[in-house]
Amino acid sequence: MNLLQLVEWGKDKSRFQTIEDYSAFCEEYLSFIFDGLQAVIVSQNENHYRFFQYRAEGNYNVSRPINSNLMISADNFQDAKANFYYTLRHIREIQDNNELRQTINKFVYTCQQAIGAALDALPAGESNKARKINGDLFERYVRLVLRNIGIDVHDGVVSVPVTVDNEELFKMAYQHDLIVEKRGQVRAIGSVKTSSKDRLDKIFIDKFLYNRLTNSTTPHFAIFLNDVQRKGKEPHFGINTTFLTGHFKGYTIKLNPLDGVYYCDLRPNMLTDRILSEQIHSLDVLLTEDIWKFIE
Repeated sequence: MNLLQLVEWGKDKSRFQTIEDYSAFCEEYLSFIFDGLQAVIVSQNENHYRFFQYRAEGNYNVSRPINSNLMISADNFQDAKANFYYTLRHIREIQDNNELRQTINKFVYTCQQAIGAALDALPAGESNKARKINGDLFERYVRLVLRNIGIDVHDGVVSVPVTVDNEELFKMAYQHDLIVEKRGQVRAIGSVKTSSKDRLDKIFIDKFLYNRLTNSTTPHFAIFLNDVQRKGKEPHFGINTTFLTGHFKGYTIKLNPLDGVYYCDLRPNMLTDRILSEQIHSLDVLLTEDIWKFIE
């Protein structure tokens, strides 16, 4: 499959209805990049990041940063897919299996970045459209994974009544990416974004307002793919972080902490900083541990 065919596939959200659909696209993309790129550019800082440069059919565009420590190769994809599907079927039995837990992070990262990187081949004038498609497909992918492990989850609007002196005055409507339910009751609310850039504040404020208005302690959590972007000029590309450490700590300490924040591609300070490491974890922690606590 050539690049133009992959881009057309990636733009068509109707072709991503199952986990298998995401895997099929990813497998084709990995086969393409094996020998179909103009160049693979190594980041000038954090050298495990790579940028894919396309040939003429991709306008010689350069892709988003790809973490080579997470991106599965074409040669290893079949084994990783089998392990990923096994993990989903046995999600509550693999807590102590670090290899399978890491497969969750790597496989989700690879499948989603394959879509995003393919859409990076679009002309500059279509970049906003590509960003929207990529974000929508990541939200859908996460919902599919959660449903596959047995979680009752959907997106939609939650109407919250605003009462004064026990009298309902009106309702406030909140759009959520993930509404986790058990026996018809909302047990947790989640946000799914490819990065926290320009979105972090709203997630914390949504939890504060929702729980204040409903007089509840409904868990709120967030899932992000990564928080890096390309910087510099060709051929001296590097990466910048888009994670706002100060904002995250400020909201956590002075407003309300989220009940879980999960990444496929963790930034180094999320592992070394005391506050961040307590609040932020890899995606496998949600799927093998925390989501089950939310619905208890």
